[in-house]
Amino acid sequence: MSETEDHSKRRGLLASLRASFLTGLVVILPIGLTLYLIWTVTGWIDSWVLPFVPNSWRPDTLLHGYLGGNGPVNIRGIGVLIFLIFTVVIGWLAKGLIGRSLLLWAEHLVDRMPVVRSIYNGLKQIAETVFAQSDTSFDKACIVEYPREGLWAIGFISTAAKGEIAQKVPGEEQILSVFVPTTPNPTSGFLLYAAVSRVVMLDMTVEDAAKLIISAGLVYPNPKDPSQPPGKVN
Repeated sequence: MSETEDHSKRRGLLASLRASFLTGLVVILPIGLTLYLIWTVTGWIDSWVLPFVPNSWRPDTLLHGYLGGNGPVNIRGIGVLIFLIFTVVIGWLAKGLIGRSLLLWAEHLVDRMPVVRSIYNGLKQIAETVFAQSDTSFDKACIVEYPREGLWAIGFISTAAKGEIAQKVPGEEQILSVFVPTTPNPTSGFLLYAAVSRVVMLDMTVEDAAKLIISAGLVYPNPKDPSQPPGKVN
């Protein structure tokens, strides 16, 4: 075998190994990052909830006493389970007459605290807007000219502007609240108020638009069959 053929064979082997490695990354990274995020969020909720539970009542401590050992058994996710059960119980109680009475009494008490009152009322309004309203939110993807004319950014329709904002924005058109997320972290972004004529609605779903934002424009929805995985830009 000549030196040229041997060199070509080695290059072909390296190219094959490189392609296999990249394919493995495509398979492993989404699974690994998803598991990592679940593990991290679960641990964060545990660290926030468990300090409020007496040590002797914690399931991991009880399990340690039942099984025996030199220290408490670290069971990840116990805090999440306690939080879910506690939230369901509080919601069930708040629907009853006694629960509503206690809630009104607590809110009346909070209204007497200047700083706490402002924080509580703001958080309550946000929670009611996100979780309890009947109108749909973030159910439509769009593009708007941002940060200047000629440049377009993907956004999500929040709601139609209301109150003072709707009244004082110049023009006769309906004003929409548009959330423009940042890349690659869509949890932060900018709140824009734009006339409906300046907002271009997209046919893609919110999930596909989010993938496009997170991937920095690399992953587009499948134009032939939306039910199939999105494809990459060539």
